[in-house]
Amino acid sequence: MNPFLYFRQSKNTMSVAMLVAATLVVAFGASGCVKLKARDLLNKGVVAYTNGKYDQAVEDFKQAKDLDPTLMNARLYLATAYATQYIPGAPSNENIRMGEQAVKEFQDVLSVDPGNISAIDGVGSILYNMAGTPFTPSRFEESKTYHMKHIALKPEDPDPYYWVGVIDWTLAYRSHLEMRGKWRLAHPGKPLKDDELMPPDVRADYVKANSQLIDEGIEKLRKAIELRPDYDDAMAYLNLLLRRKADEAATPDERASLLQQADDLIDKAKEIKQKKMEAPAKTS
Repeated sequence: MNPFLYFRQSKNTMSVAMLVAATLVVAFGASGCVKLKARDLLNKGVVAYTNGKYDQAVEDFKQAKDLDPTLMNARLYLATAYATQYIPGAPSNENIRMGEQAVKEFQDVLSVDPGNISAIDGVGSILYNMAGTPFTPSRFEESKTYHMKHIALKPEDPDPYYWVGVIDWTLAYRSHLEMRGKWRLAHPGKPLKDDELMPPDVRADYVKANSQLIDEGIEKLRKAIELRPDYDDAMAYLNLLLRRKADEAATPDERASLLQQADDLIDKAKEIKQKKMEAPAKTS
């Protein structure tokens, strides 16, 4: 081969390689700058969020997310900023939009990272808050699915068990009110107190509609207490679910036994709360 020709070809190859390398350096440099800008916007958004400037925080988090889709904290903070602005029960279109946007952003996180506990808890919480007014059982059930996902990922955490129990009680209590209310309307002049046995026909419908729900809630709340023995809030809701279980009772003795268990839990929860209130004073 002609040495001059070889040198010229080598020189051309080196030039191309250098050009490619320079292009890569510029590209990576630009990418690095974008990521830094995204992190800067994230930090600014956190400051705005901390100061209660939620509109500004949302804009900062949105820009950070757009600049660096891999910046998971920007996605989480954006969802949280929407959720924080949601007011449970407020009927305005803007408020409803805030809740729906929070759900969308949390679910967006989960589309990238299905095991993200913060997003799972976030969407479960916002769905629960949105389900109350207007009362929407399907939203309560959807919220429960996210708490069950948390349990599947971290079965040692007591809180998701608690929330499943809370949701089951909420649904069962609503059914309790509706069924007793319908009976009273159908039987004017015949009072039916909340602490009385349900009439047989009402009880049969109640058991069919709620028995599985109540048993699930009792099981989950007992698990929460097993994992956290001083979980007084779980004890309070277990007390309430045992009272709904008492609505299934066919005899006064069975009902009285369940109500006594509920009363015992209330006493225990009060005792724990009192100890928690006194604990700071003892250490000071």
